[in-house]
Amino acid sequence: MSHRPTLYGSRHAVSAGHYLAAAAGFAILEAGGNAVDAGCAAGMALGVLQPDLVNFAGVAPIMIRLATGELETIAGLGHWPRALPADLFMREHGGTIPQGVLRTVVPAAPDAWITALERHGTMAFADVAASAIRFAADGFAVYPLLERSIEANAEHYRRWPQNAALFLPGGAPPKTGTKFVQADLARTIRFMADQERAVAARGRAAGLAAARDAFYRGDIARTIAAFQRAEGGYLSMDDLASYRSRIEPAVRRHWRGHEVMVCGPWCQGPALLQALLLVERVGIDGLSHNSADYLHLITECLKIAMADREYLFGDPQFVDVPIDALLAPETVARRAALIRRDSALPDMPAPLDGVHATVSPARADIPLVEADTSYVCVVDRWGNAFSATPSDGSSNTPIVAGLGINPSSRGSQSRPDPSHPSGVAPGKRPRLTPNPAMLLPADGGVMPFGTPGGDVQVQAMLQVLLNFLHFGMELQDAIEAPRVASYSFPSSFAPFERFPARLAVEGRIDASVRADLARRGHDIKEWPDWTWLAGSVEAIRTDPATGMMAAGADPRRPAYAVAF
Repeated sequence: MSHRPTLYGSRHAVSAGHYLAAAAGFAILEAGGNAVDAGCAAGMALGVLQPDLVNFAGVAPIMIRLATGELETIAGLGHWPRALPADLFMREHGGTIPQGVLRTVVPAAPDAWITALERHGTMAFADVAASAIRFAADGFAVYPLLERSIEANAEHYRRWPQNAALFLPGGAPPKTGTKFVQADLARTIRFMADQERAVAARGRAAGLAAARDAFYRGDIARTIAAFQRAEGGYLSMDDLASYRSRIEPAVRRHWRGHEVMVCGPWCQGPALLQALLLVERVGIDGLSHNSADYLHLITECLKIAMADREYLFGDPQFVDVPIDALLAPETVARRAALIRRDSALPDMPAPLDGVHATVSPARADIPLVEADTSYVCVVDRWGNAFSATPSDGSSNTPIVAGLGINPSSRGSQSRPDPSHPSGVAPGKRPRLTPNPAMLLPADGGVMPFGTPGGDVQVQAMLQVLLNFLHFGMELQDAIEAPRVASYSFPSSFAPFERFPARLAVEGRIDASVRADLARRGHDIKEWPDWTWLAGSVEAIRTDPATGMMAAGADPRRPAYAVAF
């Protein structure tokens, strides 16, 4: 029995990582905006409402499917500064990527939202950003996860006075129910809106360009670049002024007549497809949901897919990633042959033929979890669908004084060694964990879905997909069902530790199942019955047969859906 009902509507729906973000998106839909307008409104609001997890100047990978069937992804991921020495971290930092400005890549989210609005939206930036400005200026109530997150990272926030002033008022984390105000951030976003209004007579396109230029070429950019220079960083005005989010094709594969669509190997999205194809190859028909046999097999499939992610994925502009070969039936069969039904792989499988790889040393303690990322999806009354996974936390890099933003610290997901597929290089993008996705069910319609959770994202998305498609669960039940997560591969976050055979298991999974998994060689880490570490999947599914749409949101975090 689910904590919440699946919500149904016939007109439009939005599901987002915070209830006020869902409300912001819904207000845009009710005002006549489309899914892109609403998704950008909710996405920008998440950068205000979840300031520990999402930054307005962070990353924002987006997937859009129009009612016409046209599909595109907006990468929303910045590149390393072009002046950054490729060997900097190996030569001067002992093969580590330190916290602070040296991990800064070009902030991509503002451009990604504006690019989506330019290409497929209908409304002005000022209208779409109005809720974000209001939530920042007027404040919102601190909620339990925000309080816990700030408290857990208090010592990190204290390293920079401007971070401490915002996140530790009076020297302590703000308490649940108190007001959280971000006046500097409100002024930054409002300045972009004001620059748009100043050229309103020239039309919507000119206004959106003016809002972008305010961030990437104007006073905001000059302040960011000056701050970077003062702090010893490399991000320059030229990096900012020349930045544009790439429009890239999705990677698509069929599974039992359904089509699953993910972003390219600049993120971890294709690992979801590989895991799904491996699951089909090894076979789960006849297995009970969340039985030991079932959880063992999907865990082994995930371990292989995430290992291949480590061996192969990187920015396709710099690395030849053989996605078609990796997802080909013969490769899937070879990788699936490694799986044993009665025993867990003790460590990462060897790379595919011809792939040279070195991985970080194994660890036996507790994985480092970086708090970041949220998610939003929207479907409008015309059938357009929007899926986005904005991200970048605020505790590992300094706020730019006066702006209230942390320029993207996503460099933490590059490897310090330039020879790695996701290794550091000037102008290269890190390999991103956030990966929005969509499903085209065999019976028609569309289902945008996604989650925060770092390396747990693909794992949570796979389990929810199988709950929905294979076990036939109601959408909200599929989201709320207990989950597991493997840590047997290198983390995507510096210092990239791995924990061979480690399997975290939510407490609602039966003790006898956990014991059986341990007997097969899984190193069981007990999670609570419900934990934010297991992700927060949101989804909307349209049904052409009924003309209705179903929306679900994960109670593991403060995510909510609205449908009408």
